[in-house]
Amino acid sequence: MTSTIGNTCGGRYPPEPPYGQAMTPLHRGYLYGTAAYVLWGFFPLYFKLLRPTSAVEILAHRVLWSAVFMGLLLLAIRQWGFLRDLARRPAAALGIAAAAAIIALNWGTYIYGVNTDRVVETSLGYFITPLVTVLLGVVVLRERLRAWQWTALAVGGAAVAVLTVDYGRLPYLALILAASFSFYGLIKKRLGLPAAGGLFVEAGLLAGPGLGYLWWLWATAEPTVGHLGLGHTLLVLASGPVTAVPLLLFAGAANRVPLTTLGILQYAAPVLQFGVGVLIFHEPMPPARLVGFGLVWLALVVFTADSLRQSRRRGTGAAAAVAAGGR
Repeated sequence: MTSTIGNTCGGRYPPEPPYGQAMTPLHRGYLYGTAAYVLWGFFPLYFKLLRPTSAVEILAHRVLWSAVFMGLLLLAIRQWGFLRDLARRPAAALGIAAAAAIIALNWGTYIYGVNTDRVVETSLGYFITPLVTVLLGVVVLRERLRAWQWTALAVGGAAVAVLTVDYGRLPYLALILAASFSFYGLIKKRLGLPAAGGLFVEAGLLAGPGLGYLWWLWATAEPTVGHLGLGHTLLVLASGPVTAVPLLLFAGAANRVPLTTLGILQYAAPVLQFGVGVLIFHEPMPPARLVGFGLVWLALVVFTADSLRQSRRRGTGAAAAVAAGGR
């Protein structure tokens, strides 16, 4: 992390802002990024409060109120220009629809995992997401991996094998979460939509099916939301801002903090989710499962160390090129 900050700030740590003065953009980026990942880390505590509402009903409300919240926010800040740009890119419509479907799968799987007492398994999904993203680069983008990246993938594969034996099945919730989030990131990167605008469009596309499901639920069976007390109803309605706020904080961090630093910060969320599952919800952690998670963590150490080393080399090469050009 030292090298990343050094490359950004002239080889030194950024000075602390003097007392009484505003934070620098870099400091603000660290604050936004930390806040986003901490909020994501404590998501299980929020979604547990929504029981006994089913995962599908929660998801329907989540997409609906996310669309409403983001629409009001964009109306307040008057940032609708991206819609004009999007209208000139009809080919992007299919990509946006795919991104919306994939993030709905991710959200629904996560809610289901939390509300069926499998928080530890959902945390595994976000631990292995960086490894799945690298594998996706090889399979889809035909990227070449370095030796240490292959090592990290091999250790990660061994971890999945150990956890499969321990669970007596594939840790499919973790694999769905990791794969869906990796594909979602790939599509979002290619679309290049702003964070707020992209979430609004995706949630808007999902709001129609969500409303249809809620209408069907109301017509054929008694929905839980609205029938379990005011507090429960308000918690479900809060799913819009609860979803949007950390995403907006993350977007603010991504614009201010080096990508390698964000890559390290991202581990805060699954670490906190793992801690919530084991220490607060007391989910079982037998020795074999702990070995599997240990292998995942080892793979991430190898992967992160290799990424930092490559970042340092690129920074050194760029500095040498600048120096040579100045002679």
